[in-house]
Amino acid sequence: MHAVDIHVGQRIRQRRWMLGMTQKQLASTSGVKFQQIQKYETGANRVSASRLWEFAEELQVPISYFFEGLDEAGAPTNESDLNSTKEAASLVRVFYSIPEAQRKPLLTFAQSLAQPRDAE
Repeated sequence: MHAVDIHVGQRIRQRRWMLGMTQKQLASTSGVKFQQIQKYETGANRVSASRLWEFAEELQVPISYFFEGLDEAGAPTNESDLNSTKEAASLVRVFYSIPEAQRKPLLTFAQSLAQPRDAE
């Protein structure tokens, strides 16, 4: 397995989670079996350029999305990815399903919860 293949697979999985899509759904729209999606997502199998193009269309992202977080040598950077867990991806997906006018107050509330509290 190559680090780039693993990274691309992780980005496929993250985006699929963000959309609330199952492996079976992605497989169905891509014309492959869900087991193949599993292999792509773990980096066990490399994704061809044409298949990656199809995934970009199905997952509604530019091709460059799959390579974000890699340095010029193809090594993953140490930048944390908010979408690396199902919980974070679910939170983002739910946040964007909320009407825009209600998002700002919710964001302000969440930020207030995250603020360190002074010792009392």
